[in-house]
Amino acid sequence: MIIGSHVNYGKEGLLGCVKQAISYNANTFMFYTGAPQNSIRKAIDMQDVAKAHNLLKENNINIDTIICHAPYIINLANKAKPEAWQFSVNFLKEELKRCELLGVSYIVLHPGSCVNETRENALQNICGGLNEVIDSETKVMILLETMAGKGTEYGINTNEIKQILNNIIYKNKIGVCLDTCHLNDSGVDMSNFDIYLDEFAKEIGLDKVKCLHLNDSLNPMGSHKDRHANIGYGTIGFDTLINIAYNPRIKDVPKILETPYIEDHAPYYYEIKAILEKKFNDHLKEDVLK
Repeated sequence: MIIGSHVNYGKEGLLGCVKQAISYNANTFMFYTGAPQNSIRKAIDMQDVAKAHNLLKENNINIDTIICHAPYIINLANKAKPEAWQFSVNFLKEELKRCELLGVSYIVLHPGSCVNETRENALQNICGGLNEVIDSETKVMILLETMAGKGTEYGINTNEIKQILNNIIYKNKIGVCLDTCHLNDSGVDMSNFDIYLDEFAKEIGLDKVKCLHLNDSLNPMGSHKDRHANIGYGTIGFDTLINIAYNPRIKDVPKILETPYIEDHAPYYYEIKAILEKKFNDHLKEDVLK
């Protein structure tokens, strides 16, 4: 299984990310190239990048399975303030350049929130922005994340994701990231994941799924809340998440944990262990804090 978690892009950049992933016994990871809430970004140290790539090879981690996540402040769906929308477009372009320097092939993007736009206008805004960002030279694939439907989010069902994909010029440069918490909160019955995959395969194609965010949910199906829970400690449940993680139809898709910290401590080593052993950890908090 290709499994890892969110890691922190700190002082050592990508090198620090790799070290964290190894400490969690992970063979992939996801990171932001800076704080997701702002546009402050430090220059990439190519010497650290070279060290990171060497460390990846030493630990048999494939760089092509590593995922970047675009910052939350990018919102392509709303164009009420054209300068703000253009900032999102330009910032996403810069993030793609940073990913290319780092040697990373994928970046996950929230499609955006409509705010005061109609969903039809939001779709046009998203597609217009993505078509401005993606050109024939683009090397990093953008993965649209399935959303929970909180507020005025776009991309809350297969049809909305499909509508975006259908309107992208360079279709080979865009894919999808499924999020189990978001799917649950949007109204998908995760205990019947194959039914969802059947629909996705028919409407979009499973070849477009390049990443899976493996999260439990604090809220019931259809709540549109988007609050993640630790693996087996939410409403989706351990057995259902295990069935999803081991579903042969997405066998080669990287699985990324975005579960909450426990009292400022990362739970990922123990959650990954539980998933690999297919055994629920009913004393996760004690293990993390010991």
